[in-house]
Amino acid sequence: MEFQDYYAVLGVPKTATEKQIRTAYRKLARQHHPDVNPGNAQAEERFKQINEAYEVLSDPDKRKKYDEVGSRWREYEQWQRTQGATGGAQPFEWEGFGAQGPGGTRYEYRTVDDEDLRDMFGDESPFSDFFESMFGVGGGAQPGRGRRAARAPRPRAGADLDQQVEVTLADAYRGTTMQLEIRAADGKTRRLEVKIPPGVRTGSRVRVSGQGGPGQGGAPAGDIYLVVTVAPDPRFERRGDDLHTQVRVPFQTLLLGGEARVPTPDGRTLALSIPPATQDGRVFRLRGQGMPTLSAATVRGDLHAELHARLPERLSNHQRELVEEFARAGAETTDGAVR
Repeated sequence: MEFQDYYAVLGVPKTATEKQIRTAYRKLARQHHPDVNPGNAQAEERFKQINEAYEVLSDPDKRKKYDEVGSRWREYEQWQRTQGATGGAQPFEWEGFGAQGPGGTRYEYRTVDDEDLRDMFGDESPFSDFFESMFGVGGGAQPGRGRRAARAPRPRAGADLDQQVEVTLADAYRGTTMQLEIRAADGKTRRLEVKIPPGVRTGSRVRVSGQGGPGQGGAPAGDIYLVVTVAPDPRFERRGDDLHTQVRVPFQTLLLGGEARVPTPDGRTLALSIPPATQDGRVFRLRGQGMPTLSAATVRGDLHAELHARLPERLSNHQRELVEEFARAGAETTDGAVR
């Protein structure tokens, strides 16, 4: 029987904080959950290992006892073989903290038999042989003590699950409602109506409470996190909460002044006043017409409109005469001022 390194199972160091352990568990549980990997026996076994490791390391008392027992696992394994060969019932001694020892370290000695080991973690749900040998009701029970009745599983919240979704820029601009189909582990499909808030961007995670993996022992179900991708829109470039777009206007509007129509992602158009002698490529900012801020939907970025001249493809004879007259008149002086 091999020693189970619960820290390695979760991919965390032995100095990991409770938050690091919890974060690692949630990530791995989502990845290997049976609902995400239906029919995958390897993922199911990995999921059991992850839950067993979290069962121990998430509880400060259990984690402390595991660290103490685990550091002398090889000695305990040898002791078990000796007891089985000799039929003896001598208790195994573990070192703890207390009396003075070499180098100023304080130690005390306490006696732990197999029943005490069972008391460390209790007879909860079936774990690995390693767990049962150290802490369960496995083969090392003392003669005459028998097995204790199994306790009900400790309540455990269901696993959180990720679901990829794609929305348009217009959906992200105004918010939207999506219909999702979720397939459960038993093969049944359920439909969910989910609201996508305004301001989401690629990588945003929208929480759907209580729709994840089922809980155990009466504990609540986990959550589903919608991982959002915002599809590109050829009309707009998004930079943070600001939007940038290009608007074509007749060249005479740039020269004489007038009005331009600026589109928004949700299908509206905004009127933009253009002063005379506006240069091609000038950018106008429409305040508060950009993307909503995800954390505060009433706060918006800006919409930047870059104006470019739209030239006619053909000129009538009269139009050509007017342009030629404009050219002969020298429309611009050498310093660029319009006469």
